[in-house]
Amino acid sequence: MTPRHGRLAVLLTGVAVAAIGSFVLARLELGNLRSAFETDARIVHRLLSQRTAQHEAVMAMLTLLQSGNRAQKPEQRIPSVYPQILAVQQRSDDETWPDAALRTAEEESSRSRRAAMTGVNFATGRYQLVQAAIPASYAVQIDLRNMVPWEEWPMSRETSPVRVMLEYKGEQFVLQPGHAGSGWWQFDFRKRLAAESQPFDVVAMLKVGWTDLPWIKMLGWTLLTAAALAALLALERQRAERRRAEELLRLGQVARLNTLGELAAGIAHELNQPLTAVLANTQAAGRLLDDDPPELGTARAAMQRAAEQARRASDVVGRLRRVVERPDIAGQLQPVSLEAAVRNALYLLEPELRRLEVKPELGSTTTTILAEPVALEQIIHNLLSNALQALAQVPAGTRTLQIDVHAGAGKGELTVRDSGPGIAADVLPRLFEPFFTTRDGGLGLGLSLCESLAVGMGGTLTAANHAPRGAAFTLQLPLAPAA
Repeated sequence: MTPRHGRLAVLLTGVAVAAIGSFVLARLELGNLRSAFETDARIVHRLLSQRTAQHEAVMAMLTLLQSGNRAQKPEQRIPSVYPQILAVQQRSDDETWPDAALRTAEEESSRSRRAAMTGVNFATGRYQLVQAAIPASYAVQIDLRNMVPWEEWPMSRETSPVRVMLEYKGEQFVLQPGHAGSGWWQFDFRKRLAAESQPFDVVAMLKVGWTDLPWIKMLGWTLLTAAALAALLALERQRAERRRAEELLRLGQVARLNTLGELAAGIAHELNQPLTAVLANTQAAGRLLDDDPPELGTARAAMQRAAEQARRASDVVGRLRRVVERPDIAGQLQPVSLEAAVRNALYLLEPELRRLEVKPELGSTTTTILAEPVALEQIIHNLLSNALQALAQVPAGTRTLQIDVHAGAGKGELTVRDSGPGIAADVLPRLFEPFFTTRDGGLGLGLSLCESLAVGMGGTLTAANHAPRGAAFTLQLPLAPAA
């Protein structure tokens, strides 16, 4: 996975964590709203059930306390004690109810031996209870709204979003209007009152919309996730920079070792020729001195000792060359993705690319070659570094870096083109010579070493000027055999 893909994966993970956390907070809030709604609805049901049970108790009390003195009419004092009871009517044995509904309710009360409900009118918010008894039966008229114990009500009637109703035979009487707007979620509660004589259903409903979600908590969680994500990305950038530095250090160490080998090999080559000449001259002098009459033995012995020392010097130089000579990399070749090697080198040079405002152009083909991975990385890194050094000499708006990778004729080919100042005509033929450089402080071994590494892997490295301006370096290496 490339560093860019890694950052994208971290970003997507952070977005997923923020979304999941917000979803969990929203679900918890919905659960809390449902729990509070159900608690309030149960309290409402209990309060209304107590009131309807109170009505039954009042009816039973009237039948027990009825007086034979009709003039006293103690039942008429009931409304002053129970404000929800609007009126009380009494029917003695010698009378009849003027309303047929009251007569029917009295018959039902006689059969069930409890109060019977009649005259339910949700338009006026009233209904009647009839209690059959001897010698007198009673009927009371009850106001639905006044039967609600508002002082004990668990919600604010004006501001609560919960809608509370009494339902009977498909009709509803609204006790608390709530918020009747639309919502994505709806909580419902329905339960019949405990008093069998007044079979009203308590119906409660709460609609929850997007505005009821805990947006502040969700925003806080998102910001916390974003902060953690930023810290994680910063840590990942630090790790990437550390890995890049370690990789550059590794390549630098390999390059220094290879450069030391190239330098030692060059010095050995330069010293071996004069030492060979010294050896040849001392051997010739020894033969000439053999003809001189004076001190022939001494001169001959001196010349022999000089020849021996020259041979020893030559042997020392030879041993030095063998010690510092680069190992044969031909036996270390393995299939390597040329594009992957280029992308790895670009990753190492990413800070320099950003500094120079250069966006390299690289295709998406796949070319697998036979190469030694470290040697290949060193060549590509050197070519790209040289291209960036050339681009630093031209204005920012004219800097282009083009990288072409393709395969053909059994070879994988990498071409690095830049829009720098190009290569002078007198420099081009000597570009790969050891110790030749046009850069201040340079050793002149970088391109020479790259060419040596390419040849050691069975490939070539060439350079040319690129029209209209710039240089082009082409690396060719054998393709890996098909699996």
